[in-house]
Amino acid sequence: MALTYGSYLKLNELLALQCPVSDGPEHDELLFITIHQVYELWFKQILHELGNAQRSLDSDDRPRALGSLKRILTILKVAVSQVDILETMTPIEFNSFRSRLESSSGFQSVQFRELEMRLGYRSLARAHFHPEGSPERAHLEQTLGSPSFYLSFLRHLHRSGHPMPEEILHLDSGLPNPESSEVRQTLVQIYRNRAEASQLCERLLDLDEGIQEWRYRHVKMVERTIGAKIGTGGSSGAEYLKHTLFKPLFADLWTIRSEF
Repeated sequence: MALTYGSYLKLNELLALQCPVSDGPEHDELLFITIHQVYELWFKQILHELGNAQRSLDSDDRPRALGSLKRILTILKVAVSQVDILETMTPIEFNSFRSRLESSSGFQSVQFRELEMRLGYRSLARAHFHPEGSPERAHLEQTLGSPSFYLSFLRHLHRSGHPMPEEILHLDSGLPNPESSEVRQTLVQIYRNRAEASQLCERLLDLDEGIQEWRYRHVKMVERTIGAKIGTGGSSGAEYLKHTLFKPLFADLWTIRSEF
């Protein structure tokens, strides 16, 4: 059989994956499922692009890395705008099926946990929603054992003639992104003297800001939908999410803003 639009995209299988569990089912449950499935597809693409960007930095192919970063930033804008669609669902409409979600929670998104870890939020505590011995937990543990994107960025700058401290270059992969006065001094010199390298720094800052923007919109959407209620899966809901706000991935890139 010749390849068709539907068979290439596996549309029969894809469109059969939205399966409401509420009685009726409730009208808005389809929207809830669709939005979250689309988020997971975007997370998959972001991880794909981030892997390409990191491999490009490891091989000192800066233009290719910048290309993937630009695509990630564009995807993040779409991801943020999707919150607008979810916010068309009122609290009453969400609560019409919310109890059917049982212990399921967005905190269980393996892909988003992996994205956080690869960008530098390095803590196995972020994997606590997945039991020890599970494939999901093993995958996140493996992610913690590999260098972060930020570490690849610093090593690339070092090889490009911008010296970085040895203890930073050989940082344990399981540790969060470092903050270093020596790194900041080098970054300031890059901004003052190396326009091309500073553009790479700016794209990382854009990425950090994009992740923070997505977190903020997510928090406000949860507040708008469930208020101060306990979240699904037993989390503290919006209150927990607030603690994730305004925590930069690449702190040194923000700190040096006051140096100019």
